Amino acid sequence: MYEQKLLLGSEHVDLHRRMRTSVLFSLLQTVSIRHTEQLGMGRDKTLDKGLLWVVTRMHAEITRMPEYDETVVIRSWPGETMHLLFPRYYEIALESGEVLVRASAVWSLMDEKERTAVFPDEYGIVIEGEENGRELPWLVPVKPLETTQSDVFRVPYSYVDINGHLNNTRYFDLAEDRIPAAAAGCALKAVTAEYNREVRLGEDLNISLGVNDNDYYVAGETDHPCFRLQLTFAEKE
Repeated sequence: MYEQKLLLGSEHVDLHRRMRTSVLFSLLQTVSIRHTEQLGMGRDKTLDKGLLWVVTRMHAEITRMPEYDETVVIRSWPGETMHLLFPRYYEIALESGEVLVRASAVWSLMDEKERTAVFPDEYGIVIEGEENGRELPWLVPVKPLETTQSDVFRVPYSYVDINGHLNNTRYFDLAEDRIPAAAAGCALKAVTAEYNREVRLGEDLNISLGVNDNDYYVAGETDHPCFRLQLTFAEKE
């Protein structure tokens, strides 16, 4: 298990002084890569050989978001590899031990030039899983809602990451910019994300939004479906 402590500063939180959703998933992404490097599968075996780590699914359940000036402990550990898929699990807790966030993700490897999935064993990529009973299931489907709003989003330079595509964490910024509950300060309780196709710099995404009570559904497509998100908020206190 990998652990990292972090004191939350202004760069981590929103106007309600809670951790931004995109920052939450960015931190999970960061500890994933750091742990992978610690396990001997760093850039010399992946990035330097033209292999990119990409996220295909994410799910999180939130008791409450960490807040400004709190110190949190971020933990991550790998599950058992399944052919092309690398499940990974997470917890974010206070120093007292109280767990605030539990999450799971599925990672895979992509060929940088061909933009296709690769079999890790062909490149000697091995990550041993060690499950402990605290894992949050990762095979949680996004439940589509009838969409009532739509617009077009062109991917800007600032949203593109080292892999050359719209970073998985920025989808949450894109979504919450369209969700009134986020700006109003309603607490996020659960998130599920499915990434189906990468989106590159300058591409136009057709964004659709659906709402049912406190559940929000955000989907995007170009000529193919690209992503689907489901976000559940609590009533505003």
